[in-house]
Amino acid sequence: MQVEKGTRISCDGDSARKVHAVGSEQAASETSEAYSNGEEHMTNQLKLMCVLAHPDDESLGNGGILAKYAAEGVETYLVTATRGERGWFGDEREYPGLEALGKRREAELLAAARVLGITRVDFLDYIDGDLDQAHPAEVIAKIVGHVRRVKPDVVVTFGPDGAYGHPDHIAICQFTTAAIVEAASASSLYYHDLASHAVSKLYYMAPTYQLGVAYQAVFGDVVMHVDGVERRGIGGPEWAITTRIDTKDYRQIVWEAVLCHQSQLVVYRQLEHASREHQKELWDCQTYYRAFSLVNGGRRVEGDLFEGLR
Repeated sequence: MQVEKGTRISCDGDSARKVHAVGSEQAASETSEAYSNGEEHMTNQLKLMCVLAHPDDESLGNGGILAKYAAEGVETYLVTATRGERGWFGDEREYPGLEALGKRREAELLAAARVLGITRVDFLDYIDGDLDQAHPAEVIAKIVGHVRRVKPDVVVTFGPDGAYGHPDHIAICQFTTAAIVEAASASSLYYHDLASHAVSKLYYMAPTYQLGVAYQAVFGDVVMHVDGVERRGIGGPEWAITTRIDTKDYRQIVWEAVLCHQSQLVVYRQLEHASREHQKELWDCQTYYRAFSLVNGGRRVEGDLFEGLR
């Protein structure tokens, strides 16, 4: 059994709250009681789960909603597929290796989770860049276990395009979508010892064209080369957005969470130099596509991921 990562550590080393960070092996042996920290909650306690690919996806991509809903009393959970072991922007000769960088980035993620008020962090224990090569049944089963224990009302993950075509992002979208179907099925062979759970709403991250322009202004072209093909992040049209969350009140909190990812700051520090217009696109609103909802629908743009649930 993997050891729990004890205290929540802030970016400056201050330890105030507890955060759980466990791998999939430990999670498989735990009961649902551990997910509520032993506290009794009323049946109307709302829960949000983000299922993402790498450390920093929670801060840069979803920090606004995680901070906002935690502040409103919603329980927020994070499942991260990898530890970002290949995310190194320094001198290649100084690359510490997969295991060492993975441990460092795990610690950075836990620090960011404290800033954002996340209740619990879990890892699926895959290697950065290899997620789309994992056995689908294995990954899906792991996510089913987390969904059935936590019983989230809302789940957020990457969209089918992976934001800019990143294979890990695309894979976690596919695996998460499949796992939600399986978690709701009483006949599923995955974690049959846990009661089935139907997620009420599933959201895909849906960056806008304007956000893509802001990122390009800061970082230049956001491009990947996969199987000899160039993949770019361009964002989507406004009409494709179903949900727009106002996060401007949490801009500073999100930035503090981003700063916790110290191994990535050689790149992310550039965000400080974005224009006022681009800063607004980066931090003041987060946009999503409602993949499905059991509680609402229609063309009107939502302002709350929990619309229809409260």
